[in-house]
Amino acid sequence: MPPPRIVLMDNGLSDMDVARALCPAGFDLSIQKPEGPAFTEACATAEYLVGFGHRGIDAKFYAGAPKLRLLQLLSAGYDTVDIEAARGAKVPVCNNGGANATAVSEHAIMLMQAVCRRLVWQHSSVVAGRWRGNAPSQAGIFEMRGKVLGIVGLGTIGKKVARLANAFGMTVLYFDVKRLTEAEEDALNVRFRLLNEILRDCDILSLHVPLLPTTKHMIGAAELAMMKKGSFVVNTCRGPVIDEKALTTALESGHLGGAGLDVFDVEPTPADNPLLKLDNVVLTPHLAGPTADNQQARFRNAFDNCQRVHRGEKPLWVIPELQ
Repeated sequence: MPPPRIVLMDNGLSDMDVARALCPAGFDLSIQKPEGPAFTEACATAEYLVGFGHRGIDAKFYAGAPKLRLLQLLSAGYDTVDIEAARGAKVPVCNNGGANATAVSEHAIMLMQAVCRRLVWQHSSVVAGRWRGNAPSQAGIFEMRGKVLGIVGLGTIGKKVARLANAFGMTVLYFDVKRLTEAEEDALNVRFRLLNEILRDCDILSLHVPLLPTTKHMIGAAELAMMKKGSFVVNTCRGPVIDEKALTTALESGHLGGAGLDVFDVEPTPADNPLLKLDNVVLTPHLAGPTADNQQARFRNAFDNCQRVHRGEKPLWVIPELQ
């Protein structure tokens, strides 16, 4: 009997040498680009598919992969997954089990600091010979201590952001459809608020929700207008959670003090995106999650789940829609 096959979708954000080193003994690992005849052929006999979400994994794909028992993601997000196709094929879809949660939470804090301290402006001033911008009274630099942080989405990443924010002496409020108990809130030093309360009260808004029909543009013009003048927005989840046009308008008008964005409506963001011309934003290229440090964690969680299913156990971290 041939060994169980894991097909790993090749991607530039994943270290294939790490994958090869961590692949469990007794499994056949086939690394393939997620398109073309070689991928289709490999998946025809595969029991496990590992990689980032891909829109080509649809009902037709599942029909050609009758042995598939698990779609294991290397990412936390799953907005590119065809959930109904997976449901129809009875294939569980699992995310990465928080393997990149430390990286994303640190990145969110980094963006908060960067926009509050106007890091890019400071760097540009030094490079251009404008020591301290030549107008320190106009610098608009703020500390994070004592500020109110509003976290929307208190999952694994959101909780880590809250812990880091506590270390900075911030007051942390959160909104999530799944509320913590009072004891859990006490332990994490956070307090639940309705979304409109968070928008009105926060100095910094940090977004950590999955992209779903209910979360697309959940922060639009009306929500941004509720925020304090001079407040900041940080987004490290998915671009369409914010109405990007409304965000641009709020930044251009000065209503918002700034924004730190790792994600966009279209990625890579086009060269004519007006956000690229604003001096009150800090932009990063959707790199909050992948780091050299979490390559092992992502593959370790992925292969552990493959082994669990192979032993006849239920996989961990099944996405909510398929639980």
